[in-house]
Amino acid sequence: MFVSSRTERGASRPALNSTARPGKSGASLIHTVRGKNAAQILAVYPAILEKETPMVLRRIRRDLGLGLGPLVGMALLTSWIEGERMAQVLGVALLLYGVQGVLLVRSAPDAIPGGGPGRGAATGMGGATGMGGATGMGAANRLTLLRSTLVFPLAALLPAWDALGVATLWWVIVVASVALVLDGVDGRVARRTGSHSAFGARFDMELDAFLILVLSAGVWLGGRVGAWVLLVGLLRYLFVVAGWIWPRLEAPLPESFRRKVICVVQGIALLVALGPIIPGWLAVTAGGVALGSLLYSFGVDTAWLLRRNPPAPGG
Repeated sequence: MFVSSRTERGASRPALNSTARPGKSGASLIHTVRGKNAAQILAVYPAILEKETPMVLRRIRRDLGLGLGPLVGMALLTSWIEGERMAQVLGVALLLYGVQGVLLVRSAPDAIPGGGPGRGAATGMGGATGMGGATGMGAANRLTLLRSTLVFPLAALLPAWDALGVATLWWVIVVASVALVLDGVDGRVARRTGSHSAFGARFDMELDAFLILVLSAGVWLGGRVGAWVLLVGLLRYLFVVAGWIWPRLEAPLPESFRRKVICVVQGIALLVALGPIIPGWLAVTAGGVALGSLLYSFGVDTAWLLRRNPPAPGG
């Protein structure tokens, strides 16, 4: 439901765990158990899992480890521009990156197209075509991971936002702008490399949602726009909660050019509202444009979901 500039590497609102065809690990499992009876299969299966699962985890952890360099560099550069709070920026950024890493490992699908077998591939229950000899998360997901190293140091500034200097605010705008531009690039990379996946789309969508939440919180903490601007960042999460209560809202949505446009609009509007030289009335107007366009988009999608998914008889 979140308005994203790239709503589809797989589906518009994909599930984290997808079912695909057997990949390399699945093929090795089939080769190992071919010709064996049920008892023999059960005997060798734990050994196969013990052998292959650590390698799968190492592949994802390797990419996460490679992302630590850019993350630390961005955190140190951000704190240097601010002139202080190095421990805060670095510590919070590392904490957020660690949480993201845990979620990525836990939600890895059966296979990651363009990136090698995922967590479930070790069981032989899934895979993907077009993986070649590559390992890890794949090029598009690595680019999304790189975007997260730009976003998390900005989020680490929120506790002291009202004390940030003008130079830091401009730095936030520049870095956030780069992150928003790269949001369109990783989609192209996914299409060109054939690595589009539900996992990648969800990863991208969640990072987009977090960036918008950070920007809307920054606009509010800047003191020129009321707390209502937080709804720009919170609407997506409120919709997720609504889906838990009303499952009709959890159905997938078709791809929509409208969502892509509104994603761009809300990002630009929030960046404008953050500008140190922007007068208060313009910041309020920009925040209103972001919220109004988002409410419209959520309203259209909600109405579509309710029409296409009527309640069960007697429900």
